Amino acid sequence: MDKENLNQLNLLGHKDTKYIFDYNPNILEVFENKHPDNDYFVKFNCPEFTSLCPITSQPDFATITISYIPASKMVESKSLKLYLFSFRNHGGFHEDCVNIILKDLCQVMMPKYIEVWGKFTPRGGISIDPYVNYGIPHTKFEEMAQYRLLNHDLYPEKIDNR
Repeated sequence: MDKENLNQLNLLGHKDTKYIFDYNPNILEVFENKHPDNDYFVKFNCPEFTSLCPITSQPDFATITISYIPASKMVESKSLKLYLFSFRNHGGFHEDCVNIILKDLCQVMMPKYIEVWGKFTPRGGISIDPYVNYGIPHTKFEEMAQYRLLNHDLYPEKIDNR
């Protein structure tokens, strides 16, 4: 990463990290993609996601998987970790959380394609695994999003109490 990109990042490398316990999309930081002409996936696995049930205020735990094909901007991973941590006291249904994450990342990065999948641990004997995606309209990425959504989870995983 060149110096110009490093100067745009405020969180990377700082030891005085402040953890924000309330949802805050302003934490997200981006940097320039050095290979915008290449189509490639970047994948984040976040196995320690926590939010709160908006009705009972009980904690919900999930693995959030974010995969995207960057355009000109990429999300910086430390800011993404802190952003996801900010959901800790956020009262939102599982479906709401994954949609918010997708929309916030689209707003700061404007990726060619992105998908967010939440695999929440069971509560009351049921696990909920919402999936959402987006591709730039009128491009092959919109077609990709439609295809991946229509074919998503055709072969469900074996549930083993996670």
